[in-house]
Amino acid sequence: MWKESPEVLERTFVFKDFTQAFAFMAQVAFQAEKQSHHPNWTNEYNKVTFKLTTHDADNKVTEKDKKLAASIDSVYAQFKV
Repeated sequence: MWKESPEVLERTFVFKDFTQAFAFMAQVAFQAEKQSHHPNWTNEYNKVTFKLTTHDADNKVTEKDKKLAASIDSVYAQFKV
């Protein structure tokens, strides 16, 4: 589940291996580009962590972040982990 504070939405996703994590990141990149809202994220082997915030809203969580989080969840649902 996403952890929400006024400044950030945060979640870590775990996959079976690096290849699956990277494929997930690639699909999320397309969604982020469509929404013109790009995440802060990190990848460590089979883990992908997101920290979503809207920079042009003084680094607060906005509907843009919530929409991207929903898209990320939809992409994740396609993976059998």
